[in-house]
Amino acid sequence: MIGVVYLGSNPKTEERLRYIPGRLVQYTRNYKDAASACSTHVRNEHFIVFYEQGEQDADINAINYLKKKNKHIYIILLTKELTAENRSVYQKSGINDTLDCNASITELNKKIQFISDRENMLFDDQQPKYRMLRFKIPLWKRVFDVLFAIIALILTSPIFILTAIAIRLESKGPVIFKSKRVGANYTIFNFLKFRSMYQDAEERLKEVAKEAGNQYAEMSKKAEKTPMSMPDFGMGGNMMISDDTDMMIADDEVMLVGDDFVISETDYSKEKKEEIDNAFVKIENDPRVTKVGKFIRKFSIDELPQLFNILKGDMSVVGNRPLPLYEAEKLTIDTSIDRFMAPAGLTGLWQVEERGKGGMMSAEERKQLDIKYGQTYNFWLDMKILFRTFFAFVQKENV
Repeated sequence: MIGVVYLGSNPKTEERLRYIPGRLVQYTRNYKDAASACSTHVRNEHFIVFYEQGEQDADINAINYLKKKNKHIYIILLTKELTAENRSVYQKSGINDTLDCNASITELNKKIQFISDRENMLFDDQQPKYRMLRFKIPLWKRVFDVLFAIIALILTSPIFILTAIAIRLESKGPVIFKSKRVGANYTIFNFLKFRSMYQDAEERLKEVAKEAGNQYAEMSKKAEKTPMSMPDFGMGGNMMISDDTDMMIADDEVMLVGDDFVISETDYSKEKKEEIDNAFVKIENDPRVTKVGKFIRKFSIDELPQLFNILKGDMSVVGNRPLPLYEAEKLTIDTSIDRFMAPAGLTGLWQVEERGKGGMMSAEERKQLDIKYGQTYNFWLDMKILFRTFFAFVQKENV
């Protein structure tokens, strides 16, 4: 069992740690006492040290002392906020992780449990001395992934061949589409799918979007000819042109006034244009998607090449969906790191939960489910997700 030591003098933190279930926490006020508390004569006994941030130079000195005296400790810095420069300094001194100094009892307990569940991995003496928390796929998961991928490739080989032929016959271009995705430990890899779009997909989309934009422009011109009212475009109520608004606007600027908003017609036009452009990404008759592409998307056949990602070790059968680079960049804060402490997966927790909700799930809900999986994944949870995936294999809409 991992021991827990608190180094600091914050009474609120001490009080929260006292309520951690099943944990006897040792409280210390200076780093020498903390080092002594982490000393053990029991083989393979490890300690988590919650270190309350103070003055940086003193902290670095204390952390270096703790690391020198105790090899089997995992230091979590309790902090309000860190600049990128300060974070780098603390990492190099030996900090393993950070946590908000006002973290709740639940958050503290989850962090302790997360580390305890991965004790053998995190306290591996062969790992580099200065390192942050990193994911290493468990042996049971890797063995299952390889066996599953090999069997699936054998069983689906006829589908692979037929799909490749159909794609090449319908349109020019490579059979396999590659895109950069981010998996465990923020590792970037080539994500494989069967190509489901035309080679000139973006040109096709721009053309259709242009036509839709022209239609909207014509609607706007007609609306301007009606001096007192405009049609309801679904933005909160009937709109009308306001001539007596007290806002500071240009003489030639037209303002649209709704029940609970005021917006210039220029800004409104931009918003509507963005809605039109974005709509084509998910519309049923997306001009970029080939006929074969629609079929293989509906039955998730386009995902089959990811079995090679699994064999290579880029992904697992069950995990968190690998994210495009621009999305992963938004999830580099401490509260989101646990999302990347699990492998990228062919299927995952939020995919089956979302289908259970009829496809209605916010981005925040997805993120929280990814974090939950990263903190709690195990063999039986993987089997449960996989079982539910098989029953939701035929998708009702393209994703």
